[in-house]
Amino acid sequence: MVQEFHTLGSFEFPADVQIIKGRLEAEGIPVFLKDENTINSDPLISGAIGGVKLQVYSTDKERAKAIYDAIRNYATDNEGNPVVCPNCKATKSETYYSRNSIFYKLFPFFEPKKYKCAQCNFITKPL
Repeated sequence: MVQEFHTLGSFEFPADVQIIKGRLEAEGIPVFLKDENTINSDPLISGAIGGVKLQVYSTDKERAKAIYDAIRNYATDNEGNPVVCPNCKATKSETYYSRNSIFYKLFPFFEPKKYKCAQCNFITKPL
């Protein structure tokens, strides 16, 4: 029987995913970190290969997603308040970088910060 994987999220550095990995494993869900060793050997290529991918078996997808959504960190403004999506008014936005030009791929620290709503996928700039 061939097992298929579902990617719950990707993270810039392997340390960023360890808390979520531990929580999912504590709930009995096997977790796989794709590209973890590659990024551990050269952290500067994380943006080029899409970061460390947190993967679970497709059969565990729904249960893992519920746990992940309950403990993940969402973006906050400078005062520590959750960023509110102007489209759907949800407070589940994450920092988002499109890196859609060669300049931003080579120099990602110059790209202006944006937020992407985890509920409706609307992309907005900070106020």
